[in-house]
Amino acid sequence: MNEIKNDKKKIALGIQYDGSAYHGWQFQKTVSSVQEELENAISRISNHKVNVTCAGRTDAGVHSMGQVVHFKTNSVRKESSWTMGVNTYLSKYISVQWVREVPIFFNARSSAIDRSYRYIIYNNTFRSGIFHNQYKHVYKKLDEFKMNSASQYLLGEHDFTSFRAVNCQSKSPWKKIKKLHVWRCNNLVIIDITANSFLYHMVRNIVGSLIEIGTSKRKKYWIKELLNKRNRIYGGPTVEPQGLYLFFVKYPDYFNLPKFKNNFTFFI
Repeated sequence: MNEIKNDKKKIALGIQYDGSAYHGWQFQKTVSSVQEELENAISRISNHKVNVTCAGRTDAGVHSMGQVVHFKTNSVRKESSWTMGVNTYLSKYISVQWVREVPIFFNARSSAIDRSYRYIIYNNTFRSGIFHNQYKHVYKKLDEFKMNSASQYLLGEHDFTSFRAVNCQSKSPWKKIKKLHVWRCNNLVIIDITANSFLYHMVRNIVGSLIEIGTSKRKKYWIKELLNKRNRIYGGPTVEPQGLYLFFVKYPDYFNLPKFKNNFTFFI
């Protein structure tokens, strides 16, 4: 039997979604969003209106393997209700993967230590007829070793204005990249990047510039010069959102949230 208590508790959920089916994470009045669908599904299980906060808002077409959200509720439910129960009210493009009750001071956004994104490029002469919404296609041969070498200039704390979208609303362009690795598995070139937080379009702009280097259009030290220019107009193009995944969000161990497990071989 479902119960309601006077004191509220906070619940965290791990979410996967295919962003190609939505106009981004954030609620919009006239188009579909991941946030709206998820809130509606959770509200049906909790029997009251629920508002969720996410670890990182994703753009239209961007996917997630490791999005984290939290919400408050005074409803008493089994863990299976917050996972399988919520999933019954979600489309096939969104899935709850885990649930944890967390301290009331937990915040999916501000409690995060860092966020990891993965961008996947299908590097083949011919485009894929199946994975067009999951990978970016580049037909020219990419030199992943040169791309990886160039990417190391971006490690550390810098002013990333050269990789910032014009309409970015972040108060500061200073971010700290903790990991940036470019590697290949057969026809897939993968860019893994971890930072404390990101500017709007920052990952997609970095990938666009690395592709310029990977196709030998630019020398690898060009990206260091670009970083120092602090001007977006000199950078590479903003790549498509389809190849981008919010892969993992890291929190302090005392929250005891599940560790990410990659069970999908085509995500490497």
